[in-house]
Amino acid sequence: MLGRLFRSLFRPAKQRSPHRPTYSPQPPVTPLPPRKVSGGSGPDRTPPTQILKGKAYVVDGDTLVISGTKIRISGIDAPELHHPWGKKSKFAMIQMCKGQIVTAHIQEEVSYDRIVAKCYLADGTDLAAELVKQGLALDWPRFSGGAYRHLEPEGIRKKHWRANAKQQGKLKPSEM
Repeated sequence: MLGRLFRSLFRPAKQRSPHRPTYSPQPPVTPLPPRKVSGGSGPDRTPPTQILKGKAYVVDGDTLVISGTKIRISGIDAPELHHPWGKKSKFAMIQMCKGQIVTAHIQEEVSYDRIVAKCYLADGTDLAAELVKQGLALDWPRFSGGAYRHLEPEGIRKKHWRANAKQQGKLKPSEM
């Protein structure tokens, strides 16, 4: 048994057959017309350049996948799945997105191999705002310019102390 485990750990990676094509679907992306952007800070400082629409697969409270594209929801910080409230945040996002078409307004930033976007449901509901209102995510002023801070329930930063400490740079990467 130990030998089988050892062989499986050190076996060379399988090579793809040159006769089997690989398929990577390209997400439908719609360019937006150029618009003027006013100065100042906040989420509207950099205009989105593309829109991605489709049904969403929820990874965690602030990450979605639409048409094979991993998206980080802009301006908020939801607890990680292994942190307190992380799973509740994910399931709230699942309930909001279930059976819905999500529209992602892609921004120029990239965060841990994910594109960053403001995400909306077909009725105009801002997913980030809803999670913050429900107390399942925090506004991240560094990226939102404080756009969602007024929606945070009282005392929520104590409840999500890890996310709050991460935003303030008080957590080591090994503690996140």
